[in-house]
Amino acid sequence: MQEKRSWAIGLAVVIIKPTLLATTKREWIGGEDNLPADQGCVIALNHLSHLDPITSALFVYDHGRIPRYLAKDGLFKNKALGFFLRQAGQIPVHRETPGAVGAYESAVAAVRRGEAVIIYPEATITRDPEMWPMRGKSGAARIALETGCPVIPVGQWGAQEILPPYTKKPLVFPRKKIVARVGPPVDLGDLASRQPRSADVINEATDRIMAAITQQVELIRNEEAPDERYDMRIHGDRFKNRKKAS
Repeated sequence: MQEKRSWAIGLAVVIIKPTLLATTKREWIGGEDNLPADQGCVIALNHLSHLDPITSALFVYDHGRIPRYLAKDGLFKNKALGFFLRQAGQIPVHRETPGAVGAYESAVAAVRRGEAVIIYPEATITRDPEMWPMRGKSGAARIALETGCPVIPVGQWGAQEILPPYTKKPLVFPRKKIVARVGPPVDLGDLASRQPRSADVINEATDRIMAAITQQVELIRNEEAPDERYDMRIHGDRFKNRKKAS
């Protein structure tokens, strides 16, 4: 482990890693070739389950990096949990508020310190009926364009079988397989040089990131994703009623 590990990260590893090792099968593909060993980067993944941050943290940690998440600010409102998350180097995001700017600046600073910042560009669990990656938001692209850091696309599959979307009881038996496949860095070089950084540039960068993630998911599933990505602005939120009921 090349990065300095806080006591909070150490405690999380002691608690979480043995549990996942006992209850899941894991296959990590392409990380040794494509994940930077010590360079600041954005690791961008598709979002399938509320379990994703735990399984992807193990994946990132197994490759020698300390995971830094952009996490919902609600998680920090509990004093004990908020203290723990801050000690672990996680970054609160105040969505749709001026505080979101602070999260962006904190993420940029973390990348420039050489840290690995994990982002789910969809910003929520996919609503696609077949669980394909949907339309992404711009955070990962903006951080990458600002810092010049590599964006590492990761397709992952399996967490949704342990904890399906918006359910509370994990299905740990029989043991489920978690697969994470890492692609080469997304090429944003031509976009980074464009000034001013227009909405079109940021949208193009976001589309490239989502396409790279989707390609990795296709390789895991051995299937082709739909030509059109699911967009909640157009297709709606098919989990809305389920979330209200829960």
